[in-house]
Amino acid sequence: MNFLTLENISKSFADKILFEEISISINEGDKVAMVAKNGTGKTTLLRIAAGKEIADVGKVFLRKEIKTGFLEKDPELDANKTVLEAVFDSDHPMLNAVKDYEAALLHPEKREQFDHAMEQMELLKAWDYEATVHQILSRLNVTQLEQKISTLSGGQKKRVALAKTLIDDPDFLIIDEPTNHLDLEMIEWLENYLGKSKRTLFLITHDREFLENVCEEIIELDDGKIYRYKGSYSYYLEKKALRDDVAQANVDKAKNLLRKELAWMRKQPKARTTKSKARIDSYYELKERASVDLEEDELKLEIKINRLGGKILEFHHVHKSFGDVKVLNNFTYKFKTRERVGIVGKNGAGKSTLLHMITGTEKPDTGKIVIGDTIIFGYYTQEGMRLKDDKRVIEVVKEIADFIPLVNGKTISASQLLERFLFPSFMHYNYVSKLSGGEKRRLYLLTILLKNPNFLILDEPTNDLDILTLNVLEEFLLDFPGCLVIVSHDRHFMNKLVDHLLVFEANGVITDFPGNYNDYLIFRDSQKTEKKTEIIKEIPVKISKEKIKLSYHERKEFDKIEREIETLEKRKLQLTDDMNAENIDFNTLQKHSKEFASVTKSLEEKTERWLQLSELA
Repeated sequence: MNFLTLENISKSFADKILFEEISISINEGDKVAMVAKNGTGKTTLLRIAAGKEIADVGKVFLRKEIKTGFLEKDPELDANKTVLEAVFDSDHPMLNAVKDYEAALLHPEKREQFDHAMEQMELLKAWDYEATVHQILSRLNVTQLEQKISTLSGGQKKRVALAKTLIDDPDFLIIDEPTNHLDLEMIEWLENYLGKSKRTLFLITHDREFLENVCEEIIELDDGKIYRYKGSYSYYLEKKALRDDVAQANVDKAKNLLRKELAWMRKQPKARTTKSKARIDSYYELKERASVDLEEDELKLEIKINRLGGKILEFHHVHKSFGDVKVLNNFTYKFKTRERVGIVGKNGAGKSTLLHMITGTEKPDTGKIVIGDTIIFGYYTQEGMRLKDDKRVIEVVKEIADFIPLVNGKTISASQLLERFLFPSFMHYNYVSKLSGGEKRRLYLLTILLKNPNFLILDEPTNDLDILTLNVLEEFLLDFPGCLVIVSHDRHFMNKLVDHLLVFEANGVITDFPGNYNDYLIFRDSQKTEKKTEIIKEIPVKISKEKIKLSYHERKEFDKIEREIETLEKRKLQLTDDMNAENIDFNTLQKHSKEFASVTKSLEEKTERWLQLSELA
């Protein structure tokens, strides 16, 4: 069954043509990803497919009988709604029953509301669906259901929108950059969830591991044309390389023929017969084919960096806490020359705090941080990307320097450097507001490197960058002679660049793991298997001749207390995240700290009662 057909679609903005007369067809069960360079119209094409934007020319056929879900790169949610209202914004009876049940769990003291919600869940047989909803919310860390959308960060809004899209359970899912703003564990879960799902998918992502493990077909949008590859991402790479070789061979053949035809043209025959006129027309066609430039744009990064001295950066017995939450607990570490380290941990574990402490914007509670005299930090961060929309691209660069030193002792101008960063001359006087998200990030990266850092910190650098840019950026970073610290949800990026990991564990403990992220996953999974085996061995086998049953009221209390424990655990995790948030004021921190102690005490009491009832159950 066909779900979507785009027939001879064309789209342009002002004088820029994105694509002309392209056609795409997606059938039930397909899992299709689209890849292309930044600024070539991927997001526009996805919005046209979802009916959110109109093509200049062409037709869109989206099957009406199916349920379609669309997740934008930067989703818009009603700022006046709560998370609960935004996630469960639907007329579906079962979804509304789960919504009422989740709302009742937030206020278990309202007995009548709680009992009514339980009755509706029983009536609609919605418990399996509720379990799926609960899994989606917990895995995406959407726990503060009463929080207003207006108070959420961009990343939190993306997770709420993703949760809503998955909970709506569409037949056809169209997603733009699903892995942005997710931590590594969330991405692994989403990858597994969508990979096993029978949903039809049409998505854009630059996460190469995600492409490899989820998608079964790759569509490439290149120079306004569509190329389809039935297979995984690695299959696409193989076939694309073959296509490029064939195209280059055809260009070379055309150039050889052109030399012969050029010699004939220069003879300037006096009598222009019909035959010679046709040959002249053929010459110009051949000239056009021979002049095709198949060379991939290269992001050439040869900027000179400042020399590193003997002392780099040292942490000596550093402690950092927010209220009762420990972020760093007696952390000691000495960075070495050409350090290549990845930082791994759940959202809210303290990764950003560590980066701020490295650059001196956050101070330790106790301990000492020593920075070498020659260190110049380059800090690429999502929050720091504040390029002015009313500036032209070349003005952004010239504000830092008109000429830039290279490693060979020469210099290049700002305009030459922009061209090396894949900004052709016709884009230099474009306003920043006209750039795509990936182009803005590439320009921001350039402004960081212009300062000649020898200690480079990259906090989620891969968001919105196209695969070409990522590949070349990786090659540059492999040769970068300074220190490199990376926080990224892109597993391919991490695996290729880091030598070891600093892993945030519980209670502010940071473990130095010798290996890349794939090595860490293997180690982590083996540890989980060993722990499960130990737990099974420790559980005493109890055989009772007479089974003791819970009374009706005890059963209701048991079910209720389970939900209360889950709610308290969610609140405890959220308080941990809130206390670890950037720029939190002291009064708010103190308030959260008191609530954290209260929630912890209540959780202990509820858990003890649950254990008593579970023995009877």
